[in-house]
Parts: sequence; C-alpha cells; structure tokens
Amino acid sequence: MKPEPFIPEPLPPSGIDWITHIPLIGAANAALARFDGLLQSIQNPDLLLSPLITQEAVISSRIEGTQATMRELFLFEAGKPAESDEKKQDIREVMNYQNALNHARERMKTGPLSWNLVLSLHAILLDGVRGSSFVGIVRNIQNYIGPIGASIEQATYIPPPPDLLPEMIHNWEEYLVGPEKDVLVQLAVLKGQFEVIHPFCDGNGRIGRMIVPLFLMEKNLLSYPSFYISAYFDRTREEYYSRLLQISQTGDLNGWISYFLRAVRDQALFNIVRASDILSLYESTKSLIPQVIRSQYSIAVIDTLFQRPIISSTNFLEISHIPPESGKRILQKLRDAGVIEVIREGKGRSPTIYQFAQLVQIVEDEAFV
Repeated sequence: MKPEPFIPEPLPPSGIDWITHIPLIGAANAALARFDGLLQSIQNPDLLLSPLITQEAVISSRIEGTQATMRELFLFEAGKPAESDEKKQDIREVMNYQNALNHARERMKTGPLSWNLVLSLHAILLDGVRGSSFVGIVRNIQNYIGPIGASIEQATYIPPPPDLLPEMIHNWEEYLVGPEKDVLVQLAVLKGQFEVIHPFCDGNGRIGRMIVPLFLMEKNLLSYPSFYISAYFDRTREEYYSRLLQISQTGDLNGWISYFLRAVRDQALFNIVRASDILSLYESTKSLIPQVIRSQYSIAVIDTLFQRPIISSTNFLEISHIPPESGKRILQKLRDAGVIEVIREGKGRSPTIYQFAQLVQIVEDEAFV
C-alpha cells in the first residue's frame, strides 16, 4: 500500500506543552546567553570564529552523507588536489556550505531573515554540485525519504505535495516573523516544520540547520551568527531523525521540542569551551609571534594562521600580503620555533604546506564534535 503524503497543521501549532518545557527553556536560554557573552568579548569574530564555520559546514554536510573531513578541506584550500573526483565533489559541497553561511551573515547586516534569503542560501549551497539542477527553487515534484534505491512505496516519509507548498511556505514565514512565548521553542517549531515541509528537492537538512544561528541572531539572542548545532545532531543522529519522524507519524511535536532544547543547551556549553580555547590560543599567539619573527608583520602573520590553519607557502604570501622575501624568512622562523609544522615539503611547482598544529588540534578535537 502506497503511503500518503503528510500534511502538517498550520503554524502556530496547537498543543505545545509549555509547562513541561519550562525547565529546558530556562536551561537552554541560560547556556545560550553565556555563549553570547563570550561572543561579545571577541573583538574580531570574523577571524577567530571562522574555524567554527568550517566545522559546522563539515559536520552538517557529513550528516547528509558527505565524506570530506576538516583536514581534507584545509589541505584542498592549501592547494593539495583531492584524492578522487568524488572527494572533490564532497569538498565542494562543504565549501558551498561555508559560502552560504558567509553570504547570510553579510545579507543580515542590512536585511532580515526571510524566505528570499533562504532561497539564495539554497542556490549557493547546491551551486555546481549534486542536486544543482534545482538550485534556489521550490520543488515542483513529489519527493520522498527512504533507503537508497527505495521506491515511493517503501518511503520512510513522504512530504506534502508540491501544490500545497506555496501556502505552507507563506505560513512558515509568517510564523518566522511573528511573536511566540519563547524564541527557542519558536525556533524548534520552525526547524521541525521546515523539515516536514521539505520544500526543496535536495539540501533541506543543511538549509534547516543553517537557519538555527541566523534566527537566533535575528531575534537578538546572539550578537553574531555562530551558534552551530550540527555537532549535537551528528552525535545523536538516530534520535535526531527519530524525533523529526515522530512529528508526522505520531504528532509528537513536544518530543521534538524537548530534544531541540537539549541540543541548544548542550551545544552552547560545548561551543563555549571550543570558542574559549580558540580565544586563549589567539591571545598566547599574539605574545609569541612577535618574539619569534621580530617583524612589523606580526599581526598579518597571526591573522593568516587563524584564517588558514593549514596553508601553503604560496597562500601564506597571498593572504598575508607580506613581501615574498620577508614572507619566506618569517615562515622559516615559525618553522624553526615549532609554531608551524611541515605537512608536505615543496617540490618543483608544488609549494610547501604547513599546519598551525595547535589550532588544527582544537577544531579537529572529536570530544567536542
């Protein structure tokens, strides 16, 4: 028997158990406020938090099956070719995710989070990769979720038919800009409804996860859109999918809301540790680098290493804008002092590739991923 498409109730939803959620609402908001307090103390978040953007892009893409790691992405940016065409495609998907987040951050400096912005994020996310035939447009076909190769009769979930999407998207956006008793519960509902509607042929999960930090900034719970939640969803992937599925199968929206609030609480605490580690490393590096290189280019060196913790000698000169001869001497001093390590010695036209190992270790630490 062919399963039927699920038609969700319009927003705002009925039946939210506010009393049950009160403890988690308080804990999640408190943890998020602590994280935002840390963000406000960072003078240059675009630089220092860029590794967290990379981490979010890698993990959110990994949830959807992309196999690129942070190290592979860093090495590719440093000029090391991908091992295969498939790996190159995976890396491109992660880079698109980074570009979409950066685009959103710039757009939201002058305008609100809106459906038009969501469409532009989707166009960037799928540019030149799998699913690129449907970039930036709402689906006009009936899609479904199920095992690879499964027919619609074997589907785990069938979202609403395409003719209902315009009305549902309009309703979703009205709820996005409207009031609610608690912003985090509102965000949980928006994220859940977005996944239930499944408005695109591909990229729904990644776009849905992008919306989380953007909405928090829109509602002034964050001063900078850097609350990345994919690590929690990845660690608890089975429950993540189960809670979303229960919305359609049993109508258990409250189970999803509780799970989402736990995710915000726990990931905020993880993010505090990770961002604090990066900030501490930056402060210690600001003291160390001038002593090591004794050059007017100290700040340029520090900023370049934090922007690209794995970098080729060529990229180092391009990004730092340090004159070539001075740059070569600085790289040698950094290498001699153990600030950077060689991953690949230069040979012929291939430049030497270095890593700023202390920062790489922080962002790759699986204890926080």
